[in-house]
Amino acid sequence: MFLYEPNPVAFTVLGQDIRWYGICIAFGMLAGLLIAYYRAPGHQIPSEKVVDLALISIPAGVIGARLYYVLFNWELYEGDFFQIINLRNGGLAIHGGLLLGMLAAAIFCRVWKIAPLNLLDLMVPSIALAQAIGRWGNYFNQEAHGGPTDLPWAILVRGEMVHPTFLYESLWLLSMFFVLIFIDNRSKYNGRAFLLYGILYSVERFFVEQLRTDSLMIGSFRTAQLVSAVVFIVFLLLLIKMERKYNRKGRLFY
Repeated sequence: MFLYEPNPVAFTVLGQDIRWYGICIAFGMLAGLLIAYYRAPGHQIPSEKVVDLALISIPAGVIGARLYYVLFNWELYEGDFFQIINLRNGGLAIHGGLLLGMLAAAIFCRVWKIAPLNLLDLMVPSIALAQAIGRWGNYFNQEAHGGPTDLPWAILVRGEMVHPTFLYESLWLLSMFFVLIFIDNRSKYNGRAFLLYGILYSVERFFVEQLRTDSLMIGSFRTAQLVSAVVFIVFLLLLIKMERKYNRKGRLFY
């Protein structure tokens, strides 16, 4: 069991606390960006476009993640604009970030005349890596954890030993990073890595979400589980359709 309770503040500059939460997210984004930058030529995409995309999609993703979280916790933020935009204490929902970030990317693919699925195949391994690193911000903030457990890898949160759900997700996403790189490097059509990302992440999130104590809810249902179930079914059907289509006609371009 891990009995150390971390300090959420990494250091202080000119009286301003710099929190581990932001450092983890920023480091994850930077690592994912560098991986995508060097892999871009293999997708016939100029590396510079990856930087342009990051300047568009990362802010859009952060806004989407925050809006998603705030909307499902509106009673905590209603009438307090400054709390709505205050990210320092956490409060980002990855499904909202993925939705708005990928939507922004798809829009600019039209402008740049880049096949959206080709770009998404390039980016999803990097997204998985960024998530794997960023999840450690939840550990330092002592949030997004599970319920009580006596398992050997339990962590101490406010005097109680609980499931380290951030760790479960981080390890799964790190494994996904390597799997998606492998699949993408050998894929014979655009969209396979993207669809597998949606399927694999949805499987993990559905089961790990059941352990969490801070889930966003729709009535009596956990929002992340509902979204994961829908994404899993839709993406699996699309993958099956594309695999069958490729087997009939050869390489696909979208």
